[in-house]
Amino acid sequence: MKSYEKSDAAIAALTPEQFRVTQQSGTERPGTGEYLHNPEPGIYVDIVSGEPLFASSEMFESGCGWPSFARPIEPAHINELRDASHGMLRTEVRSVHGDSHLGHVFPDGPRDRGGLRYCINSASLRFIHRHDMEAAGYGEYLDQVEDK
Repeated sequence: MKSYEKSDAAIAALTPEQFRVTQQSGTERPGTGEYLHNPEPGIYVDIVSGEPLFASSEMFESGCGWPSFARPIEPAHINELRDASHGMLRTEVRSVHGDSHLGHVFPDGPRDRGGLRYCINSASLRFIHRHDMEAAGYGEYLDQVEDK
């Protein structure tokens, strides 16, 4: 089984935007994220730790301006925390091993897929294409990724 860790080297390799989002709980501007309209099959992993977070097969167009997923690929890799910042009550989503701020989860997702919308910053993610998953050590998740 692959090991997922947060390291000083991984933090140092982040772009300023990735650092602001993952380490300072920032949010990228709506409509600007690299993966907002990514049609490719694969998985999304934490930019810091590499832990698998979401599969492309669970991605859907929500119109919110950020990549949206119906459920995590590995629920044990997601922490959900109460967030009362900005005068709102929300549920923050963080990665377990990387402790990266990912975004928020809302109860307005597709009902036929569980009803949740994981609204995630592209800056907190790294995409692994289906064709590269085995070589990158994520072969065990191939059955959760559909060719589109």
